[in-house]
Amino acid sequence: MTTSANELYGSPEPKISVILPVLNESKYLEEAVKAVLDQDFGGAIEIILAIGPSNDGTEVIAQSLAKADSRVVVVSNPSGRTASGLNLAVAASRYSIIVRVDGHSKIPKNYLSLAFEILKETGAVNVGGIMAAEGHTVFERGVARAMRSPLGVGASRFHTGGGAASVDTVYLGAFRKQALVAVGGFDERFTRAQDWELNFRLRAAGGTIFFDPRLVVTYRPRSTVKALAKQYFEYGRWRRVVSRRHEGTINYRYLAPPFTVIGVASSLILGAVISPILFVPALVYALFILIASARIGKSLGEFVSLPLILLTMHMTWGIGFLTSPKSLAPAVTLRP
Repeated sequence: MTTSANELYGSPEPKISVILPVLNESKYLEEAVKAVLDQDFGGAIEIILAIGPSNDGTEVIAQSLAKADSRVVVVSNPSGRTASGLNLAVAASRYSIIVRVDGHSKIPKNYLSLAFEILKETGAVNVGGIMAAEGHTVFERGVARAMRSPLGVGASRFHTGGGAASVDTVYLGAFRKQALVAVGGFDERFTRAQDWELNFRLRAAGGTIFFDPRLVVTYRPRSTVKALAKQYFEYGRWRRVVSRRHEGTINYRYLAPPFTVIGVASSLILGAVISPILFVPALVYALFILIASARIGKSLGEFVSLPLILLTMHMTWGIGFLTSPKSLAPAVTLRP
């Protein structure tokens, strides 16, 4: 990019709108909002909660938080979809920096201060850092280990860390509102992968997406196999949609799970029908899972749970990618 965002949009003002798309987040919402209110940021902040139709008391908690602190604003997100909630929150925001936080995440005390300084120093249109998965139960801790390892999710910097640099995408993000609005906001056709897709359009418009490992967000992983399988199936399914929308955006990291599914399924079928020697590829993958579990796990409980966790993440992502129908993401008008 020949012109930095600082030159194009001006140096950012120390005023931040934090937006949270929220649906059934009664377990962690209060913690997430409190972490924002406790920031050491010296400028003005507001928190916009876009509340979807929840059935766990989330809206009651949100309204209570808004009543207790005037900086918290609640808006309704009737569809409950993440992208529409984000757009509604952006539309309700007053400030020129938009920081996305999720209802099941927690930011450290210096997160907003760091994000503001990195935006100003780099001239980027979006900055983000590490998705630091942390679990409470043995299963959740196993999922967190897998999510922070290249053996579980590949080598994305926002999962595994790395040096500060320009990247394709980041976790959550701190955006220049003007740049975000200029590209049409979040694409509401996407149930998942809307962050990656948005960052693609921001880069295509000449903006820089910047990763800085000092920006660490605590993420709460799924607590059951069923929930984890659904999450990764949707990840795979919607990543395929992105690849259809934007040609040339698929690399080996995204192709590994679908090829693994095809390879393992073919090995099991051909081994049963033709010759036991053809079971070898499936056995090699099983050995990989066991070795990966031993390397990732830090306790006996984690080692025992990790084979199922890794298998679930790899297989459901791959199946989602392979079965993703072209009918997904019907035409919809992006919000101006």
